[in-house]
This record gives sequence, C-alpha cells and structure tokens, in this order.
Amino acid sequence: MDFLLPELPYAPDDLEPHISGRTVDVHYHKHHAGYMAKLADAIRGKPLERLLLEDIVRTAPENGDVFRNAAQVWNHTFYWNSLAPDGGGKPSGAVADLLRRDFGSIEDFKQNLATVAKGEFGSGWAWLVADRAGRLRVLSTSDADNPMRDGHQPILAIDVWEHAYYLDYQNERGRYVEACLDHLLNWRFAESNIETAAAEVPTPGRVKLAG
Repeated sequence: MDFLLPELPYAPDDLEPHISGRTVDVHYHKHHAGYMAKLADAIRGKPLERLLLEDIVRTAPENGDVFRNAAQVWNHTFYWNSLAPDGGGKPSGAVADLLRRDFGSIEDFKQNLATVAKGEFGSGWAWLVADRAGRLRVLSTSDADNPMRDGHQPILAIDVWEHAYYLDYQNERGRYVEACLDHLLNWRFAESNIETAAAEVPTPGRVKLAG
C-alpha cells in the first residue's frame, strides 16, 4: 500500500452548517492523518507494506497497533465518502427498495441507525452493512473495529467518536447523528457499495445481496 492520505471528496466547509469546516479540518488533518502516519511507521519495510489496506484491516491481530491504525484509516476514508454536501433525505431506486425490504420502511431504517449510533457506548462507529446472507442491517463497532472482520460488507458509516462532533455539538451526539441522517448521508455512495456487494462472488467478507 502507499501512505498517501486519501483526499477529502469535498472541501472542509462543504458540509456546513451541519458539520463545520473547523471540525472537518481537525478531524481530517489531525486524527485521520495521525492514524496514517502511525500506520506507516508500524509497517514500513515489513511484508505488511505490500498488502492492500483492506487486507490489513481484515487480517491484522485485533488488539495490535497495526490493526487499530489501519482500521481507523479505512474507517475514516469510508466515513468521509458516506457523507455528501447534498446528502440526506430519502433514497430512491434500488437502495430504497432494499431498505424497505429489510427494515420495513425508510423511516424505520433511519430510526434503527439513529438508535445504534446514539447508543454506542464510548467511541466507535455506526454502520449500514450487507451481512453474509446479503441482507441489509445496522450495527455498531467499538473503537477502531470494522464489520469486514465479521464478513459484513460496509454500505454507509457514521463516526461516533467525540472528535467527529464535539466542536460543533459538544456532548449532544444525538443532534450530530440526526444531522447526518437528515442532511448528509450519501445515497449515491450507498448505491455504489450495494452494486459492488451484489456483483461480488461470495468469499470471506464478500456477499451477494439476497433477492
């Protein structure tokens, strides 16, 4: 892998007023970049350096610094792409159909994801994933953990570490989560991930969406 920090898919202030440019700047240039620098230090010159980032996340020992930093680099890159300046609202097309199939309604899905995101104790992540059976579900992971470790395919993510929202919302995580759901979720990115998951031949961590 290379050690270049993936570029943000938008300018730092493009998510305003829901997430400030200051928050994005600190989150990206301090936290995300810091994880990348620590990962580079940990694996440079070692066999792991030849692996894809995703493969390191899947296979590195769970409690080690390599996994924690690799997963945080991957998770943050995925999170930035899970948000969009013109996001939020209700999805349409295949995404909407699958959410209704697996959650009953779009509103039930949003409530489910909000509950999981608000309820994660301490630092972590809230995810929409396709599980091994190809069904969409929501779940949370603690600290740096990633659902690919359990064979799930990430579709969308919300970062619920305090550094994702504290400058804007202080301790009110719920307001930040609602802002993501109502105004920022990137349904085009979700659709792309669903299409990718559906096209994959099932292997560990890869699923085909159930019909």
